[in-house]
Amino acid sequence: MNYDHWRNYARGWVFHFIGKPDIAYAAYAEAFRIDPRDARPARHLAALSADRQRWDMAESWFEQVLAVHPEDADTWFNLGFVREHAGKAEAAIAAFGEAVRLKPAQDRAWYGKGLAHARLGQHDAAADALREAANLQPMNGNAYYQWGMALHHARRPDEVKAVVEKLVSFDPKRAKQLVQDTERSDLRYLIPELPF
Repeated sequence: MNYDHWRNYARGWVFHFIGKPDIAYAAYAEAFRIDPRDARPARHLAALSADRQRWDMAESWFEQVLAVHPEDADTWFNLGFVREHAGKAEAAIAAFGEAVRLKPAQDRAWYGKGLAHARLGQHDAAADALREAANLQPMNGNAYYQWGMALHHARRPDEVKAVVEKLVSFDPKRAKQLVQDTERSDLRYLIPELPF
């Protein structure tokens, strides 16, 4: 056990906890420098970087974590998240794909993968990923809405109707929005009268 490593890690944790991110960052960085086999400081460094929207820096720290723990699905998701925010949609898709390979039930990674595909105009792939997210969270209106929009852009109108029918059963307001945004006036009859 390296005392300097643990002292710096503990110092980073305390300053992170009390809201002193600059001091915390320096302490975590020193802890990781002393022992790069301990991924915990790198996780904190990535989180601090992401909190400040320093996406490239956060990406680098998450990659350091994965160098130590390549089978960590949650870190792959986080890497995808920061890559997506950095405007690196293809790289985000790769990271989200690895997250769902390792943890197929990770709905947020399917969702992120779908949004990244949509950003690239890959609407069929977006629809497939968003379908998985919606199936894993059957009461997530936003996942259904995004799935419906991806289907619309992929020119799969019959499937849009099926999404609207499902969505109206638990989130009629969002179903109405989907009908409006897809310009599917033929589906208005599915939407009940809403007081809002």
